[in-house]
Amino acid sequence: MSSSSGETPAHRRLKRLALVWAQANGLPLCATEVVVPRSHFRADVVAATRRVGSANGRVAIFECKQSRSDWLRDGAVEETTRELATGLSQRVAELRDLVAGHRPDLRRGESLFPEFDAYDYAGLRHDTLHRLETRLKTLQRKLGQSVKFDRLGRYAGCNLRYVVTEPGIAHAHEIPVGWGWLVRREDALVLETKPVLTACTVETRLLLLERIAQAGTRLLNLSSGTQEIRKADTELSDCL
Repeated sequence: MSSSSGETPAHRRLKRLALVWAQANGLPLCATEVVVPRSHFRADVVAATRRVGSANGRVAIFECKQSRSDWLRDGAVEETTRELATGLSQRVAELRDLVAGHRPDLRRGESLFPEFDAYDYAGLRHDTLHRLETRLKTLQRKLGQSVKFDRLGRYAGCNLRYVVTEPGIAHAHEIPVGWGWLVRREDALVLETKPVLTACTVETRLLLLERIAQAGTRLLNLSSGTQEIRKADTELSDCL
């Protein structure tokens, strides 16, 4: 059953366990629902070491997946998907031109010149064209919604990446390259695959720390019933 926010109890449990695991493994500064720099994606959990700006500072993100469908939704590889969509788009355009050449009755008659006129394919019974269009729509939807793992892995927005899952919904060979894998066992997480440590600039780590603080403040305001207070820097300086 989902909460009013759309989040299920199972997903909330994975986020809670990720917070516990992070703090027990040297990442004590944590928050949930934090936007990762450059990727524009919101990570379920972000955690950082103390002195995050030092040479040994680290920031990690955790993505929680409660079901097989939830897992598959974010696993598309962007470059491969884009190449497939580009090639398929060309095939669809070529087939539409071929159909238009054999079916002039599909012209909408909005232009004096056939080469500039639009064609109405809505009522056309052409299984191949419809199959390719359906496949193209699926690929385009993936590009917009299903490349989260890939983008978070390619953009240098953190040092460590973990996917957190319920048992049985993913296999070791499916874990994105470079990501660690934490699996829930009873009421704890077990590290099944170690992540690859990647470079992340001090500026980016500090930005994530700031966003951890912002997310924590937002949650504190929500839980305490305090309205968020926004003041310009000039107003704040008057009080110092």
